[in-house]
Amino acid sequence: MHEYSDEFLKRVLTRTKVIAVVGVSLNPVRPSYYVARYLGLKGYRVIPVNPGHAGATMFGETVRGSLGEIEEPVDMLDVFRRSEAVPPIVKEALDVFPHLKTVWMQIGVENAEATAMAEARGVDVIQNRCPKIEYQRLFGELRMGGFATGIISSKL
Repeated sequence: MHEYSDEFLKRVLTRTKVIAVVGVSLNPVRPSYYVARYLGLKGYRVIPVNPGHAGATMFGETVRGSLGEIEEPVDMLDVFRRSEAVPPIVKEALDVFPHLKTVWMQIGVENAEATAMAEARGVDVIQNRCPKIEYQRLFGELRMGGFATGIISSKL
């Protein structure tokens, strides 16, 4: 398991404004859907990427078929794909986003080749973590027992 300091994760989440989410699903019970939705609700611009859903609308954005279809600058790449599929995705991101700051691989996703490629370009890499979970943990929004932390009534 990779260790990342809370300060590092908080810095990444604070500096990020635009996130390209690769492998996003239109199915609301899939983690890629609800993570992307949550990030959008927290003020990030989320650009969904999935060739199988290209042209659909999701959270007010058109789903792109590839990273190359995104014309605006992207701060963070969030990858919901199998580990072995990550290197070409990271290569494309590095080619089309000259100011990319972070590659974030979701829980269960790790790839040394993609990590080395990104880090060689000065891009921060986070593996096997979820930005939604880290955001909730670092910014005091973890839910426990169905109640938001800090909102549990003293009458319970």
